[in-house]
Amino acid sequence: MQTHIELKPNDTIVFIGDSITDAGRREAAYRPLGYGYVHFVANYLQAKYPEYNLISINTGISGNTIRDLNGRWKRDCLAYKPNILSVLIGINDVWQHTDRPDKAAYLDEYESTYERLLSQAKDNFNCRLVLMEPFMFCSDADNPMYNSLKAFIAVVRNLAKQFDTVLIPLQESIDEIITKVPPEKFSDDMVHPFLWAHFWIAQRWIEATKL
Repeated sequence: MQTHIELKPNDTIVFIGDSITDAGRREAAYRPLGYGYVHFVANYLQAKYPEYNLISINTGISGNTIRDLNGRWKRDCLAYKPNILSVLIGINDVWQHTDRPDKAAYLDEYESTYERLLSQAKDNFNCRLVLMEPFMFCSDADNPMYNSLKAFIAVVRNLAKQFDTVLIPLQESIDEIITKVPPEKFSDDMVHPFLWAHFWIAQRWIEATKL
């Protein structure tokens, strides 16, 4: 796997995913980047490299699964011709797998679809990829959703190796820090981060990419 991202002048950076990426980006107060980790990463990069003329684009949509990404990939990813593509997807697939199995994309579909979407981006634009692990702020080892999540994380890690991308090991970092900080300080539903926790995620993104 790659251990850093090379940033170049005039790069277009696309962040795509579900509600954690979306973070209210279409609300008037938070346009166009939302209030979440994308906001913090994009503004950090702008402040650190003002001469690079970077373009950061957030196309996260709340509630999205891998099937939803597949349906809008051309419009919300490829159309922007990304030089850097950051993807965070999977927690809604895990939720459906656990609570609504009749509507779920199971693991093989998640993996094959995710692989195909990344291939399209690489084949068309040879973009630099950043894959973010789906995650939960959960300290209950018996939580069924948390246990289902592990297999989806394994898929993301394998794809990171296959495509030689930067991996943001969010669940690994969360599992470590919640031994010191209770999960409820990060989120009130184990999934959607509080504002400070979005900043914490942005820090992990920056650390992993070494930007």
